[in-house]
Amino acid sequence: MLSNLLVQLVNGLADASTLFLVAAGLSLIFGVTRIVNFAHGSFYMFGIYVAYSIASRFGHTAGGFWLSVLAAALVVAVLGALVEMVVLRRIYQAPELFHLLATFALVLIFRDAALWLWGPEDLFGPRAPHLAGAVDFLGHPLPTYDIALIVIGPVVLLLLWYALTRTRWGTLVRAATQDREMLGALGINQAWLFTGVFFVGAFLAGLGGALQGPRMSANLSLDLETIGNAFVVVVVGGMGSIPGAFIAALIIAEIKALCIGIGHVTIFGVGLSLSRFTLVAEFVVMAVVLVVRPWGLLGRASAAVRGMAAPETPLRPAGKRLKGLAAIALLVLVLAPLAANAFPYMPVLLVEILIAVLFATSLHFIMGPGGMHSFGHAAYFGLGAYGAALFLKVLNLPMEAALLLGPLLAVAGALVFGWFCVRLSGVYLAMLTLAFRADRLVGRVPVGRRDGRQQRHSRVVAVELVVLAGGLLLRDARLRRDRRVVVAQDAIFAARLRDARVA
Repeated sequence: MLSNLLVQLVNGLADASTLFLVAAGLSLIFGVTRIVNFAHGSFYMFGIYVAYSIASRFGHTAGGFWLSVLAAALVVAVLGALVEMVVLRRIYQAPELFHLLATFALVLIFRDAALWLWGPEDLFGPRAPHLAGAVDFLGHPLPTYDIALIVIGPVVLLLLWYALTRTRWGTLVRAATQDREMLGALGINQAWLFTGVFFVGAFLAGLGGALQGPRMSANLSLDLETIGNAFVVVVVGGMGSIPGAFIAALIIAEIKALCIGIGHVTIFGVGLSLSRFTLVAEFVVMAVVLVVRPWGLLGRASAAVRGMAAPETPLRPAGKRLKGLAAIALLVLVLAPLAANAFPYMPVLLVEILIAVLFATSLHFIMGPGGMHSFGHAAYFGLGAYGAALFLKVLNLPMEAALLLGPLLAVAGALVFGWFCVRLSGVYLAMLTLAFRADRLVGRVPVGRRDGRQQRHSRVVAVELVVLAGGLLLRDARLRRDRRVVVAQDAIFAARLRDARVA
């Protein structure tokens, strides 16, 4: 048992190295340009795809393999520099929401480009010729390639530390992180500095992807999966902190490895599978860190940046034209079922349209009047859908009851997620909401099975969400009560002070 646990912890070090490479590039780019690059996960995905294409032809020797890895990272770095010069350089002065939307659009473009170039199938690259075996470690085989990855991570950390602290480029990068306006006033060409930072950041992401080629397949889901993990690491470690990213990646990867190594445990007669905990391990770590240090382990507290635009009116009075259009739309919806025989697909299409309208309205409410840039809003959509399916399939409730109770699961999830997310603002909030993706919590839960183990697991998940949400509400209630007590005491003290001055 102990030997198996130690082997899993060593394997976790290899995962931490790859996660650190991606998070370090993301943190470096944000520290200088103040842009949260949602396309950073796409750079990672392109790294593994390009490495597959090059290594499949030239990677049959030791030198050819490592040159293929470096070539793939350089190709991705050039792509990152082009993205900065063509797209992002034009919108540096725009509101931060434009940055988020522009880089999120690049994610969709890069995914379609990868689909066109490499197809939808998973692609397995060649293994490193000289590192294809394994060594014996405490009676268990430990892949030699994992040992190489364990060494590469700290080496890259040392190289970044040297570049940022001992070179002129590093001095300029640190100066840009502290005060970009002053750097420009000194005559430094900020445009080329930003391009160079994007080149290095994309190189690190591409290197992380290329190094993962022998360990996993190249597929189209790597972009969002990777950027979610990288966001969590950056938030936990502290924005702009390279050592913080390394420590956070190490903690998260080792906790996941520990859960896999322990496996199934029994507590007070109740069996628990810690392997399932790996799906949410990083979020638990992030929750604990945000409660203690909202700015991360090695980050610095900074004041929230508020937009200077005029606040949007939550509810605008409808004019005559809008009322007329609404009446026409309502009439069409009422008469639509009468045309179902002639157009069988019309009811289905209208239902899809109304669902999209409802989702868009809720998103606008959060991002418009609410002023919160949420990129994880689909999580609540997924939780509501899975909640209705669980009530229908697992608890055998009628369809009407399932549709009414399903959104309650989304409400519980929103209470839990929102308690953490509202502690941040701006780009930090957007990063955290994207990290809370629906597929992490419910995307792997098969609702079609009716066996007892699945029913117990579903009930446990639902109960955990409700209990956690209730506990957070009680904690917030106590905090509000204590805050009111403090305000009342301050008011009494101020009144006494005024009376003393008058006397």
